[in-house]
Amino acid sequence: NSFLRPDQSRSRRCDVPACIRPSSRYPIAMFTIEHEFDATVITLVDDGAAPLNEDAIVNAFDDCITIEQVDTRTDMVVRITLSLTQVRDLAAALDLPEGIYHLRDPAKV
Repeated sequence: NSFLRPDQSRSRRCDVPACIRPSSRYPIAMFTIEHEFDATVITLVDDGAAPLNEDAIVNAFDDCITIEQVDTRTDMVVRITLSLTQVRDLAAALDLPEGIYHLRDPAKV
């Protein structure tokens, strides 16, 4: 599977890892990536079946990641800030079964 970039012809595609490919359960994946002066901004568009959530905006800075989304009940933006260590742990946790984990640097074991 691959994603078409909007500025590319149908013959040029971007290969993506299996963990984020559209599947029968989540057939549509839509997002944008923009590089700004101090951050990379990724907008995740909820383009699946209703009910839909508001777009989630991920801002990747040098020292942290923020995730923002409008709460439709209050019409206010909710922001979560994660350290890069927390982002690493989240990425690892997405592929692991239930349990308690302690990640270690293999070079120090």
